[in-house]
Formats: sequence, structure tokens, C-alpha cells
Amino acid sequence: MRIGLPREIKDGEFRVALTPAGVGELVRSGHAVVCGPDLGSAIGISDQEYKSAGATSGNPWDCELVVKVKELQEPEYRLPRKGQTVFSFQHFGPEPALLDAALASGATFIAFETVGQDGGSLPILSPMSAIAGRLAVQVGAWCLQKHNGGSGTMLAGAAGVPPGNVVILGAGNVGSNALAVAHGIGAAVTVIAKSGKRFPALEKKFPGVNFQNNCPIDVSAADLVIGGVLTPGQMSPKLITRAMLRSMRPGSALVDVGIDQGGIAETSRPTSHSEPVFVEEGVVHYCVPNMPAAAARTASLALEKAVLPFVFEICGNFHSSSLKTGIQVKSGKLTHEFLARDTGRPYHPL
Repeated sequence: MRIGLPREIKDGEFRVALTPAGVGELVRSGHAVVCGPDLGSAIGISDQEYKSAGATSGNPWDCELVVKVKELQEPEYRLPRKGQTVFSFQHFGPEPALLDAALASGATFIAFETVGQDGGSLPILSPMSAIAGRLAVQVGAWCLQKHNGGSGTMLAGAAGVPPGNVVILGAGNVGSNALAVAHGIGAAVTVIAKSGKRFPALEKKFPGVNFQNNCPIDVSAADLVIGGVLTPGQMSPKLITRAMLRSMRPGSALVDVGIDQGGIAETSRPTSHSEPVFVEEGVVHYCVPNMPAAAARTASLALEKAVLPFVFEICGNFHSSSLKTGIQVKSGKLTHEFLARDTGRPYHPL
């Protein structure tokens, strides 16, 4: 099979889905890989390295299978074609025009974020969620600095000065990784989750953390709120109201990791790595949909490990149950039940 790897054009997106190591495995298995120019230059991977691995240069969109990182951007809407498969993060829910373009193309779109949904493992999304969770504390601390519009609170505190308060919504992959970093720097942490099933293990690992489940959300004392709630394949639930934000100290921060599925706050709207923050209701909002791109080299290496086995499945025309849950659009029809429900579109089972 011919596999195309186009360079990402989304603002601040420097990740690659496959490095030369993965390309070499595909080529040795008899597949042809076509790379766009400067595919990995931003993370220190030259075109020559891809060529040495067996790739050729050319137009990746001429291939049967296109493997990329992020959803189509507007200049790419007309590039997919009938009979082609696009394998990447898709995030159709918040973008009606993107979904319209995918349906009109006649191509098949397999979403990284719902591969493995039925079993709950989410093998491609999970490593990116872990990185986003760890980054959330770092960028939250940055948002709290005065020159970024924050209150000037240091999460770690200082001698004789109490640490900042971090409230993490969700105890899954994003939440537990955010917890690891926040606890590690000495912040005062509260974790709020709908279910407390993960709490016993987390309590042993992170003593002193305030764990709350199935209770009203209170963020009034929070210096930093991290939204890490995810329901695979569905829009993010709106958990933070304007009134709740107004109860916070001016200059507090919200990092909405769920923004690529619509965000967990009423006030959230997508930002970018070029312009990552805005202030609303006195709270600094960080709502960058592709957060892991800030650690693009690490994220690319983690992403390749997760993606490559499924690329081989697609090339071998073998669709495991895990891969099938990722097929959201096929030949002009919407084939993912939750996406159809959330967008009000007709659902066509595979």
C-alpha cells in the first residue's frame, strides 16, 4: 500500500505520526511511504533521514492511506478523495464544516481518539492525554504569572507562604497525570470525579490530596482549575459555569484539556499556540486543542508506538474491533453512533 505522511499545517503543530523508524518498518514490509517536505524538521528529523529509511518525497495526498496527526484544516478540506483513508485525530464534533467536508469527500476517516473505545483502552489517545495532563500544570503555572494576566500565585508556594490551590476535574488519564505533576511540585490539590473507583490507588500514591466524588463542583478557592474529563467519542460535558468562574479570585487560571471536544466550561473557546490565552470573567483561559504539540518530539515518539500497529492493520485490510471503533466516516456516511447523536446527523452502522 502507498502511505502518505503530510506535514501538519495547524498552528503550532510540530508532531509527526511516524518517524523514520516506523517508516523503515513499513518499507521493509513491502509498503511505499511518501513524505511531504520538511515533515519532521521542527523536531530535528531531516528529510534525508526519512529518505534513508526508504521513503520517497512527493504529494502524500496521492496515496491510498494518509496518516497524519491533527484533523483537517480548512486548506485541506478538499484534499481527501473517494476510496482514500485518512487516519488521524479527527474531532468532528465541534466543527460542522469539517464534518461536512469529510462526508462530501467520500473518503474513510479513522479517528485516533476513538480507536479502542469499546474496550476503554484508547491506545492512541491515552499517551497524548497523559502528556496533556502533565503539560496542564506547567501551562497553568505560566498562566498564573502576572505578565500573562494571572494573579501572580506560585503553585509551589515559598518559605512561609502556602502553595497554590489546584482543582483537577477528572481522575482518568489526564487527571491522574496532572495530579502527579501538581503533587510533585507541592501544590495543594483537590481531585473531583464522578466516580471514585480510581481514588484508592491514587490516595496511596499521592498522600495529602483531597479526593471528592459525586459531589457539587466548587472552584471558588482554586488558583488553577484543570479540566480533564473525557467521554470517548462524545462532546465534553459543560461542568464549569460563568457563575462558578466569577467566584474565583481574579487572575486565577483554567486549563481546559477537553477543548478539542468542545470544552468543559461555558466560557471556553479554542485558542492556539500562537495566542494561547484569553481572560473572561477575570479568569485566564488556556484552551489549546493540540497541547501535546508543545512537547512535539516526546509526543511524536509516543504517538508512533501507538499508531504503527494500526497502520499495519489498515494496510493488511484487517480491522480489529479496536480499529473499527475509530471509523467515524466511511464513503460519505457517518458511522459513529455518539458523533451522530451529538451532531444531529443520520447514523449508519458499519
